[in-house]
Amino acid sequence: MTQTSTPTGDPSTSAFSHAILAGGCFWCTEAVMKDVRGVATVESGYIGGHVAKPDYRSVCTGTTGHAEAVRVTFDPAQVSYEDLLGLFFATHDPTSLNRQGADTGTQYRSAIFPLNAEQERQAREVIANLDKEQVFDRPIVTSIEPATTFHVAEDYHQDYYARNPGQGYCMAVIAPKVAKLRKYYGDKLRA
Repeated sequence: MTQTSTPTGDPSTSAFSHAILAGGCFWCTEAVMKDVRGVATVESGYIGGHVAKPDYRSVCTGTTGHAEAVRVTFDPAQVSYEDLLGLFFATHDPTSLNRQGADTGTQYRSAIFPLNAEQERQAREVIANLDKEQVFDRPIVTSIEPATTFHVAEDYHQDYYARNPGQGYCMAVIAPKVAKLRKYYGDKLRA
């Protein structure tokens, strides 16, 4: 039996699962997750803060407590949560506290927001294994935080890399992450 390259059916049904991940700038994380086989949608947004209606300008101040994050809707029959975590850790620096490259502040923290006890167990296990195997030169500082309300970011942030591939940040920061994904994890991507 051949698996289809994209999920079938309505992503809002119970056949699909969700993951919420923060790996620095949400443009980067969205671009990485978007072409993974089994991923139906990726939305950029904000989570983990104390302001009821965050927006980009307020989150960028670092005072709202929110992280830039993505909500990934995926078909677990095609890609597992653990595989998504593996791609997440492989395509950002989980050893830098509140920073990814030139982006600094708590809004750029590396964080996982589990949506149930099993996701939390898997996240803790993946981090423990990566640290045990010393995959990174320094300890992982990725936090595991309670999943609060996910606020979808403004429209101009959605599909940012796909719509702006020639923009400086996209060329300098996002393109190398996407290239790394294609080089080392091509078997997990849509054909």
